[in-house]
Amino acid sequence: MTYTVAVRELCEFTAKQGDLDLRFTPAPTALEGIAGHAVAAARRGKGYRVEVALAGSYQTLQVRGRADGYDPEAQRIDEVKTFKGRLDRQPASHRRLHWAQAKVYGWLLCQQEQLAHIDVALVYLDVGTQQETVLTERCSADALCQHFEAQCQRFLTWAEAQMTHRAARDAALCTLTFPFGGFRTGQRPLAEAVYKAATAGRCLLAQAPTGIGKTMGTLFPLLKAAPAQRIDKVFFLAAKTSGRQTALDALTRLAHSAPHLPLRVLELVARDKACEYPANACHGESCPLAQGFYDRLPAARAAAVAQGGAPWHQAQVREVALQHQVCPYYLSQELARWADVVVGDYNYYFDMGGLLHGLAQANQWRTALLVDEAHNLVERGRKMYTAELRPTALAEARRSPTATRHAPVKKALDKVRRQWVALDKAQTSAYAVHDAFPDKLLAALQQCGSTLTEHFAEHPTEPDPALQAFYFDALHMVRMAELLDSHSMVDVTQPTKPTTGYNRKAAAPGDSLVCIRNVVPAPFLQPKLAAAHTSTLFSATLQPARYYADLLGLPEDHLWVDVESPFAAAQLQVQVARHISTRYPHRSASLAPIVALMARQFQMHPGNYLAFFSSYDYLQQVAALFAQHHPDVPHWCQSRRMLEAEQREFLGRLTDTSQGIAFAVLGGAFAEGIDLPGNRLIGAFLATLGLPQVNPVNEQIRERMQALFGAGYDYTYLYPGLQKVVQAAGRVIRTPSDEGVVHLMDDRFGQAQVQALLPAWWRA
Repeated sequence: MTYTVAVRELCEFTAKQGDLDLRFTPAPTALEGIAGHAVAAARRGKGYRVEVALAGSYQTLQVRGRADGYDPEAQRIDEVKTFKGRLDRQPASHRRLHWAQAKVYGWLLCQQEQLAHIDVALVYLDVGTQQETVLTERCSADALCQHFEAQCQRFLTWAEAQMTHRAARDAALCTLTFPFGGFRTGQRPLAEAVYKAATAGRCLLAQAPTGIGKTMGTLFPLLKAAPAQRIDKVFFLAAKTSGRQTALDALTRLAHSAPHLPLRVLELVARDKACEYPANACHGESCPLAQGFYDRLPAARAAAVAQGGAPWHQAQVREVALQHQVCPYYLSQELARWADVVVGDYNYYFDMGGLLHGLAQANQWRTALLVDEAHNLVERGRKMYTAELRPTALAEARRSPTATRHAPVKKALDKVRRQWVALDKAQTSAYAVHDAFPDKLLAALQQCGSTLTEHFAEHPTEPDPALQAFYFDALHMVRMAELLDSHSMVDVTQPTKPTTGYNRKAAAPGDSLVCIRNVVPAPFLQPKLAAAHTSTLFSATLQPARYYADLLGLPEDHLWVDVESPFAAAQLQVQVARHISTRYPHRSASLAPIVALMARQFQMHPGNYLAFFSSYDYLQQVAALFAQHHPDVPHWCQSRRMLEAEQREFLGRLTDTSQGIAFAVLGGAFAEGIDLPGNRLIGAFLATLGLPQVNPVNEQIRERMQALFGAGYDYTYLYPGLQKVVQAAGRVIRTPSDEGVVHLMDDRFGQAQVQALLPAWWRA
């Protein structure tokens, strides 16, 4: 058996030394890097070869990669690196890594072309000036062979351990049995669909009701399929912390049911949750866990792997990291290379610079995706590929110490401000949509980005958080402007004062919000989905399937399964209050009927209820009237911007023996992802269809959806709204023994079009 490794991965394992140094230094974007490589290649001679595929072996190790360029006439191999700023500030550790990679490519080429010697060149190309700095070393084939074998030997022990682990993992997965003995109703067809999709290498969209055990019903079959499908990694991607925890709990249950299963499970968490020294900068001169990080990393990595099948959850990674005095956050990123299952947030894969997607591409892993609560990916995807310029960010950057001391920085920021003011002065309404990003503002942002890039490169030890924040905003805006198409729109929103009349401007020019607003994330998500061998996107609310396929960029040949509910209609009374309208003009008239209905239900069947409303204002109006007329009924309300501890306290009042009504906002923290089985929750009131607010932004989205899909109102308002309703109502029935009631308090719930989007097992 051979172990295959990429040249870059090999050298990053063997040649990295010294401190972890994440002081901000500007780096070329992927597009700038590609363009820079093309510039370097175009300057070479006629016979110059680019992207030269190379491979070689050492004992059981297979090494492969692509050299950037080879000049047969000069007998020189090039390793091209693009950069910004000053090359003389490049850390010595980076240069060592670059030489290590270049010399491995040099040996592979000598071996392939039967060369006795070769010139190995590091070609550093400044993407700003297009100037090259070429460092060349003439190497004999024998010397390059020794270098290659030394790198391989350092890696080989690890590689052999990896092969042993992989063989044991796959053998154990082949004999793995379902940990609960039998499947729940609905769980088996879900598992079968996931397994078949993995076997066929397809994408699956799976709608499965809440309470059947979707997490285990997707993880188990995918792990069973992994050996035959040669799957290297399973990425379980969740929208919220609760989803990650559910996955970790399921994997722990699997481990307990199969004690000899050597499955490496890694939890990835956000940097702010893993950082031990949040007040320190992330480099060796400031943080003790960054100092000598790469020197201590091998021992920390080995200690983590030596734990066998023990999970690498946040607490476990932290324990190992602190034992070896390395950063827990970056240790977890290193362990992602060696894990079998990685559990993390959507952004780790789907974001523009997603860690897991980048590692998978660099190492050519065969991956499988599980996307939990996939209905959330529409809005999360939009946010990932939306760019905003906020006037406060620019104002803070202009007031920053750097701007006051350095004239070029101030001049560049002032030019952005002038173009922003000019844009606002030309706008005649509070909200406007542009056919393209304004040319003059874009040019100012590009120039500002270049100026700030040069400044940061010249002053790497002068951190300026306000200036860096605006710099990142500007870079993201420029990047999204380059990618602008029908999937996004450019809009400018100027703040208004409601008391001054509709659309009357009340703010000074330059105080607008400039946005490239992504509407359809499909073009960005589609390549990420296509890169995986198989993917399953699952949720209790994926109706209609076409809507999610269109907006998430699912391949045309994707599979669809709608798992039948295990719950009987008799378990859930669904009642439509056709005499109530919660439309905005009817809000005042709806208060008394809603209060009366809620009180009547509570008196008939005392217990715990959740009541959902479309806004905090509406919630407070109903709660105030309810308290006035029914002071004897316990009730409590969700407040704006609740902290995690406050959320836990809110839910903690719903116990098996308590009684009361909890008022919450639809689409908020308590409308999905919470589990309140049995008497903890026996009913829900929904005083809303969940429709997004009708405003200029949503109306523009509706027009764009109409143009793209021919269903503007449904795609913008109806489908997203009812998805929230079904999610919230799904809190009531969680187990086969649960019983409860859902009151849909709006006459529109009686409409045929709306009824068709509610779960089939409901009898509304």
